[in-house]
Amino acid sequence: MLPREGLSARFLPYLLVGNHDRLHERVDAAGHGTGRLNTDALLAFPVWVPAPLEQDAIASIGEALDERLRLLRETNATLEAIAQALFKSWFVDFDPVRAKMAGRAPEGMDEATAELFPDALEETELGVVPKGWAYQPISEVVEGVYDGPHATPPEANSGGVFLGIKNLTGTALDLSEIRFIGDAEWAKWTKRVEPRAGDIVFSYEATLGFFALIPPDLRCCLGRRLALIRPKGKDGAGHFWFHQFVAPPFQALLAKHTIQGATVNRIALKEFPSYPVLVPSQPLRAAFHDVASGLWAKIQRNQAQAQTLAALRDSLLPRLISGQLRLPKLMEAKVA
Repeated sequence: MLPREGLSARFLPYLLVGNHDRLHERVDAAGHGTGRLNTDALLAFPVWVPAPLEQDAIASIGEALDERLRLLRETNATLEAIAQALFKSWFVDFDPVRAKMAGRAPEGMDEATAELFPDALEETELGVVPKGWAYQPISEVVEGVYDGPHATPPEANSGGVFLGIKNLTGTALDLSEIRFIGDAEWAKWTKRVEPRAGDIVFSYEATLGFFALIPPDLRCCLGRRLALIRPKGKDGAGHFWFHQFVAPPFQALLAKHTIQGATVNRIALKEFPSYPVLVPSQPLRAAFHDVASGLWAKIQRNQAQAQTLAALRDSLLPRLISGQLRLPKLMEAKVA
């Protein structure tokens, strides 16, 4: 889409954002249940177009917010990559163990942490692992695995969040689009389990292999095709288990157990607790958990800030573009 004369190229990306609510109403009215407008109807859609000086001022605000959102997302991607790389080094490639076998000190850790790693590998039925480590069923190392409700509650305007598969990105939660459950329905839909901070939610149908940590201060309920892993209350090392679930070896195990369906693929949830996971010593699991939990605390704070900024942008731009909110000081500065 190219701007016509009198429309700033910088402002153009924010034009439909600022007219989003009115455009959505037009789609509902004219889309005839299809959820879309044809090209002619879209081109005929009337939009608010401020004066050129206001366009530049609004674009500056939008660009500043978008740049901050971009930086937050890039920071989170870097922090998560660090945590995943550390898990791979320690518990997939066994780099510290191989270093000690070669007579070298493991890199990137203090002496106390290095002491937690064995100095030899041994053969098991499931492959080579560091000496003293073993594979155990998931059911033996977590508090429990819980299924979510198999239906969808009435939608409400406020209340707890009803998590759906669309809210899982693969390794995190995306709460930009959420469905609420009213307080009157809450007890019914959390009867099996009510998620709490540190739990691990995952999908077992349709979109498989997606896991996410429940962040602090999120009141939520499991949606259809979602289940929950609850780490043990004491020395549970939830971040260690989360990273094991999203790491390539466990993802390959899920693929091996995937049941190919006519409409969707799935894993048998009743068998999930029997899947084997690698179990290092408890002090080593705790050491990784401490590092990863610090990284994820930063990620979750950034996610909350990004959600607030996105909501601010989406509420501010329509008011600026329609003229409900003016920027007199900015305009005066530009004129001067």
